[in-house]
Amino acid sequence: MASIDLNSDLGENSAEHTVSDDAAMLEIVTSANVSCGFHAGSAEGIRDTLAAAVANAVVIGAHPSYRDRENFGRSPLEPDSRTLQAEVEYQLGALIALAGAAGGRVAYVKPHGALYNTIARDERQARAVVAGVRSVDANLVMLGLAGGVVLDIAARAGVPVAAEAFADRGYLPDGGLVPRSQPGAVLHDASAVARRMVRFAESGVIRAVDGTDVRIDARSICVHGDSPGAVAMAAETKRMLQDAGIEIAPFVTPIAI
Repeated sequence: MASIDLNSDLGENSAEHTVSDDAAMLEIVTSANVSCGFHAGSAEGIRDTLAAAVANAVVIGAHPSYRDRENFGRSPLEPDSRTLQAEVEYQLGALIALAGAAGGRVAYVKPHGALYNTIARDERQARAVVAGVRSVDANLVMLGLAGGVVLDIAARAGVPVAAEAFADRGYLPDGGLVPRSQPGAVLHDASAVARRMVRFAESGVIRAVDGTDVRIDARSICVHGDSPGAVAMAAETKRMLQDAGIEIAPFVTPIAI
């Protein structure tokens, strides 16, 4: 591929808990998935991250989650569809307002954690999330796991979609992510991760935990902001991609926002 986007999950810091170096990541990535407050972050911290994204010309995405601050949004939940849709709408509304106050606009939606993984396979919850996005702004792009159910449902509902690959997560042979409770779920070697992403960008495949190659059709690469060594990993991935002649550019262009 000629170009690829780099995104990271940010806006998750609070006075009590710092999980990522947002300022440093926003000098590297081209898109930022900014917490909407349900799983992590504070109102002032989220606002600061949005302002820094605007200053660095980084495209802003909303990062809604289950209402689960106790577990960082990484515990599977089963809210009813009406509740889930309303909570997605609430989170998007809050982030859109904060982004506007910071001089920016929200261009896409990437659900967080357990919600992200659930809607990759669960049609009921995927429909509720898509309904929430569509009711707030049907022009927001839905960013999700390549091959995930939610992307099909969103596309059928008229919501634009894009898929992503994960730099720092292990893959199962079926294209799903290795659960965080299992070995090989999170990768830490910056050089190995960067080489893996160059191979993906050049060939469209990622090596799964069983040694097989998984074909992934994606327009963006995610490096989690809260992973150990996340800044070094993102910087090395960007450097090696550029050295391989691959342009780093947003998957949603500013003109489309």
